[in-house]
Amino acid sequence: MSVSITNLEVQALALAPEERVRLADRLLTSLADDSAVDEAWSVEIERRLAALESGDVTPVSYAEAIARARTAIE
Repeated sequence: MSVSITNLEVQALALAPEERVRLADRLLTSLADDSAVDEAWSVEIERRLAALESGDVTPVSYAEAIARARTAIE
């Protein structure tokens, strides 16, 4: 089954924001096969999770995170 890039783009943009993030991550991950990068991300994920679990950081909603990011780049 062949799907055009345009059709894929339309379908992808119809996804919820969280699903688009997950799709983008999977596509980007499929392009790189670098175990050093994977290891670095694993370490960073563990560090962030530990900070969250210890209460050193306060979680924010997806909407707030996006709003903060938009403000930062404007």
